[in-house]
Amino acid sequence: MSGLAGRLGDRVRGVGATLRAGSTAPFAPFEWIIAGRYLRARRRGGGVSVVAFFSVLGIALGVATLIIVLSVMNGFRAELLSKIVGINGHVFVTPIDKLFTDYTDLSDRLSKVAGVRAAIPLVEGQAFASSPYGGSGVLVRGVREQDLDGIAAISKNLRGGTLNGFDDGAGVAIGRRLAESLGLQAGDQITLSTPKGATTPFGTAPRTKAYTVKAVFEIGMTEFDATFVFMPLAESQAFFNREGDVSLIEIYLDNADAVAEMREPLEMAAERPVLLTDWRQRNRTFFGALEVERNVMFLILSLIVVVATLNIISGLILLVRDKSSDIAILRTMGATPGTVMRVFLINGALIGLVGTLSGLGLGILITLNIKPIQRFLFPSAWDPTVRFLAEIPAEMNATEITVVVITAFLLSLAATLYPSWRAARLDPVLALRYG
Repeated sequence: MSGLAGRLGDRVRGVGATLRAGSTAPFAPFEWIIAGRYLRARRRGGGVSVVAFFSVLGIALGVATLIIVLSVMNGFRAELLSKIVGINGHVFVTPIDKLFTDYTDLSDRLSKVAGVRAAIPLVEGQAFASSPYGGSGVLVRGVREQDLDGIAAISKNLRGGTLNGFDDGAGVAIGRRLAESLGLQAGDQITLSTPKGATTPFGTAPRTKAYTVKAVFEIGMTEFDATFVFMPLAESQAFFNREGDVSLIEIYLDNADAVAEMREPLEMAAERPVLLTDWRQRNRTFFGALEVERNVMFLILSLIVVVATLNIISGLILLVRDKSSDIAILRTMGATPGTVMRVFLINGALIGLVGTLSGLGLGILITLNIKPIQRFLFPSAWDPTVRFLAEIPAEMNATEITVVVITAFLLSLAATLYPSWRAARLDPVLALRYG
C-alpha cells in the first residue's frame, strides 16, 4: 500500500512540476481527462450529471425538431411547386395585337427555342359540370392529345380510362376528386354548361353539352383534381366559340428557375407582339407566404436550442461550485487560469457536440421515415381536401442542416464562456478555506 501511495505521490508531483513549468500546450490530454471525469456522476456531483444529461437531451430535441420542420416545409414547397408548375407550365404567352389564329406555327417556333421542353396551345374557360348526383364549377382546358400525353402530371397518373384517341371523339378527362363528387367513373356521362354559347339576336345563349368521361386522373393536389377538365382542342374551340384561335400558349422549360433568361429568346421566336408571364408572377403571393412562414418557424424553433443551451450554463455553474476544491488544488499545483477555463470549455463543448450530433441523427432518421410514421400515428387524420396534398412531404437540404448543426454547436460553446470564466477567476485560497 505504501508503494502505491508513493507512486501516486510521485505522479502528482510530476504533474504539478509540469504545470508550474508552464510547458503544457492548450487542450493538453490531461485537460480532456479532467473534463471527462467532471462529467461523470459522483455521490456529490450526481446532480451535475443529471443537468448535463438534460442539456444534451434538450439540444438534441431542438436540433432534431429544426431539421424535421424545415425538411417538411421544404417538402411542401417542392411538392406544391411540382404540382402547380407541372400542370400549369412555366411561361404563359398571350396575344396583344391580334388573336392566336396562327397558334400551330407559333407553338412550333417557340418549341424550337433552346431550353424549351414543350409549347402547348390551350383554350381555357370556366364551366359548370353536373351529373345526376351533383354539380360543381370547373376549369375547362382544350388541348391536343399529343400535348396532353406530354404533361406527365396527367398522362402518368391516370386512375381510370385512357387517353388513346382523345382527339377523335367528344370525350373529356377529369380529376379524381371531381369524379368522386359527381359520382362518375370512366365511361359515364358528364354535362358541361357555359354562358359563352351561340350568339343569337336575343344575345348569347348558354351552351350545354354532354361528354363521355374518357379518363380520370389524379395529380395529388386536391384543388386541381377537383377543378380541371381536359377537352380536345377542336371541341373546346367549338364549345367556347373560339373560331380557330386559342386563349394562350403554355411553355414548359427544362429549368423552371430560368424564366428570366428565357424571356428575350421567346419574344424573338414569337415574331409578333406577345405578353409573357411566368409561374413566379402568378404564384408570387403563395410562395412568398411559404417562404416567410419557413423563416419565422426557423427563428421560433431556434429558441428551443437557445433554452437548451441555458441548461449548459446552469450545469457548468453547478459543476464549478461542486469542484471548487479540485480547482483550487489544480491552481496550487501550478495550473493557470487558462487551463481551468479550457477544462470547463471542453465540458460544455462535449455536451453541445453530443447533443447536436444526437439531434442530427434523430432528425434525419425521422425525416427519412416521415410518411410511415404519419401512416402509423395518424392513419386517418391527414385530410387532403384541407391540406391540398395526400401525404406529408419532406425534403432535406444539406445547406440548411449544416447551418442548424453549426448554429447549435456555436450556441453551446457560447453558453460555456461565463461558467468557464468564473471557474478561472476562482480564488484557490478562499476555495480551500470555504469549499
